Amino acid sequence: MKDLFRKNTGRDPARQADKPAAADKRAVQDFLNKVAAIPVQQGDARLIFALDATASRQHTWDQASQLQTEMFLSTKALGGLQVQLCYFRGFAEFHSSNWHIETGPLLQQMSSIHCQAGITQIERLLQHVIAENRRKRVKCVIFIGDSMEESLDKLCHLAGQLGMLNIPLFIFQERQDPVARQAFTEMARLSKGACCQFDSSSADQLKELLRAVAIYAAGGLKALQDLGKTSHQAVRLLQQLK
Repeated sequence: MKDLFRKNTGRDPARQADKPAAADKRAVQDFLNKVAAIPVQQGDARLIFALDATASRQHTWDQASQLQTEMFLSTKALGGLQVQLCYFRGFAEFHSSNWHIETGPLLQQMSSIHCQAGITQIERLLQHVIAENRRKRVKCVIFIGDSMEESLDKLCHLAGQLGMLNIPLFIFQERQDPVARQAFTEMARLSKGACCQFDSSSADQLKELLRAVAIYAAGGLKALQDLGKTSHQAVRLLQQLK
């Protein structure tokens, strides 16, 4: 993560820690200067929330589900955010929900998901995102997973297409699988998104990062700027987006 930070910002994270308040303010301002303001109207922003529901994630599923619930609830008051839940599992099973503004139906669907053994279907997910964007603009994608069992070249090609469409991937990786880490980091870079590690010791950080992504999608840059004044994790996310 330090290497990714250094590559994307050109700054040493150790030095950044010396003056956190100034660094946080500068990071937010740099981001705002770089990205053009995107008007967000009520119910108009669309975020795809995607989950790897294969068997390898069973041991962390309950904890991740709780964090996902908190993320949805934290953005409920903002309005203007439609969320589609996607997940893959088992033998070629891929599910995508309807688009919802209310959190209730999404939380109910998430509580009914059970992990099943199968290979990853990230390529299918990215193709689905591109297809949904053709129907109506998708603002960004959150993906939580722990492994990658597909062609890296194909995934990077699709991630690059998302980057050209200005649909960043925000990828949160469970466990420490090096193959998945390489793939997720490159996919995030090509899509102009961010990749972060998730484990039991970083649950609070993941919660704040998820909240920052959702607030960015729902409220646009103004909402993200306001969050960045009080949340170090929001600023951390902005630094990767640069």
